[in-house]
Amino acid sequence: MNASHADNVAKGMWAVNDPAVKASVCLDCHFGSDKPGQFVFHRIMAAGHPRVAFELDLFTSLQRHHDEDADYAARKGVTGGVKTWAVGQALAVERALSLLPAASGRLNGPDYYFYDCRSCHRTFSDDPAAQIVARTNGWRPIPPGQPVWNDEQMIMLAAAARVVAPDVARSFDIQSRAFHAALGGDRAGAMKAAATLKATAATLARRFAGTSFDRAQTFALIDAVLVGNAAAYTDYQGGAQAVMAADTLLSALVTAGQVDRGAAQALRPDLDRAYALARDANRWDPAAFRGTLAQIAGRLRGLK
Repeated sequence: MNASHADNVAKGMWAVNDPAVKASVCLDCHFGSDKPGQFVFHRIMAAGHPRVAFELDLFTSLQRHHDEDADYAARKGVTGGVKTWAVGQALAVERALSLLPAASGRLNGPDYYFYDCRSCHRTFSDDPAAQIVARTNGWRPIPPGQPVWNDEQMIMLAAAARVVAPDVARSFDIQSRAFHAALGGDRAGAMKAAATLKATAATLARRFAGTSFDRAQTFALIDAVLVGNAAAYTDYQGGAQAVMAADTLLSALVTAGQVDRGAAQALRPDLDRAYALARDANRWDPAAFRGTLAQIAGRLRGLK
């Protein structure tokens, strides 16, 4: 009964009050690790495993096991949702790039686990009339026919970096583009580009961990995700991350007492509409989704 949080951690418990530790633990199962049996190769996905997706703060809220009450805060401290979101995005990118060399070591290229499923499976349908749609995305300098790396976390991380670490953001953007391009070349070049981008993602995770994320930064993050990143939402997985981010960041403002709960609740129909547009990947409509995000962004600016 007299044990402290530090005592428990020293004896082997995970300090999941630290967003970096929480992300590491959650990523093991919800994304994958190099531990035996903790990587979902494409052949397992072909047998029915769903697309792998990750968003630390929203997933934590949906699977919450306890309340972070005053006693919890006194013993461990409470990390805000914005920091948890940002650190989670950065470490998801870092984890994917860490797994890449080993997971693709016995193949001619990376295991298809890492790619956007709809690079190949454009529509999951038995209907012969289903349309095959290819979309151009200026964020990815890749030739037609090359599978697209599942870059949903990279898109979110680029937005967060522009707000919190502009000195690193430019390097991250350049390295992201170089990584996409390198995947179409030889293995050595791809692994080198992955290692460079991985190091920058880890740097951003550390920067986010040391950031307070005040009200102004949170509003700037929302704008960066909803408006600044709009051109990147050509594909379903990036859109799904965007609407989860909007929900997470708005909720964080309410929890911190920085936005009136009733005013935020008035935005729920707009968020629900965005969720509906991102519910079915087979019915993905980028233009309609961007329009809804723009409406949400406009209404959120009215809460500043």
